[in-house]
Amino acid sequence: MAEIAVIVVNYNAGELALAAVESVLAHTHPGHDVHVHLVDNASPNGDGAMLAEVAAARGWGARVTLHLERVNHGFGRGNNLVLEELARCAMPPDYVFLLNPDAQLEGETIATLANFLAAHPKAAVAGARARNPGREAPVTAAFQFPSAWSVLSSAINFGPVARVLDRHRVALDPDLPTQRVDWVSGAAVMARFDVWRELGFFDPEYFLYYEEVDLMLRTARTGWECWHVAEARIVHVEGASTDVKSVATERKRHPAYLYHSWQHYFRKNHGRGYALLSAAAWTGGAIVNHLLVRLRGQRPAAPKRFFEDFWAEGWRPLLGLAPGRR
Repeated sequence: MAEIAVIVVNYNAGELALAAVESVLAHTHPGHDVHVHLVDNASPNGDGAMLAEVAAARGWGARVTLHLERVNHGFGRGNNLVLEELARCAMPPDYVFLLNPDAQLEGETIATLANFLAAHPKAAVAGARARNPGREAPVTAAFQFPSAWSVLSSAINFGPVARVLDRHRVALDPDLPTQRVDWVSGAAVMARFDVWRELGFFDPEYFLYYEEVDLMLRTARTGWECWHVAEARIVHVEGASTDVKSVATERKRHPAYLYHSWQHYFRKNHGRGYALLSAAAWTGGAIVNHLLVRLRGQRPAAPKRFFEDFWAEGWRPLLGLAPGRR
């Protein structure tokens, strides 16, 4: 019987986090011993007190451990709180399963992923297929690692360019069958605990975004495989905590930490020179996109105030300057 630790990190999505935990408790996970850790990242709307009250009222008892934080640690550091505590245990779990507070299990997803890893000894990471509530069609949950080419294609956001650079695109097809991929969505991902412990878990430099890409890239560089498992499924309300979505219906301003994470990922994993090239690709691509959409009377693809914000949190750190203020 495999020991599996489930970690849910909540911030201002308390009702959804409750549903996520209940979706774990509602299943039997045949052949596996599952324990849930629910972290509240100092939600300012009072989620911590509400979660503690509900945990007592519903009799979660030994099945769920609450971690009520006084500081918002972000996603990676929030998970690290539990991961590092588990690493200090005399008998840490075999697997760790990260579940977003805005995601819920469909069927025996945890058992499906654990059984897959047990049957594939070279695989260290396995992610589930996802769909949005009320829809049967899947959404993207498997990806290729980003590159300067993918940054350029995304920034220009023009069909002919995207087709030429298609092999560099980050997001893979939503209806992808079970297969090996570069990385999978952190909304529902299982990993061998000992592998991630050897890697030191999440890089604490990231507050939010790119932390799971970074960890899965480090996993791949040590020779382990990552798989998208289509038979394991979740329902995912994307962006419930952050309001940053992969497909937005309106053009919004990105938070500063997204740009900081972006530049840190590229500089750390590919070197400062390649990070500067990628920054030039994003900036230049955004300029080209602005020219194209102006001719067509359309809306730019870049988020609001992109040039100002990317200079402050992207370019300045890469050039050795202190980040700007917003």
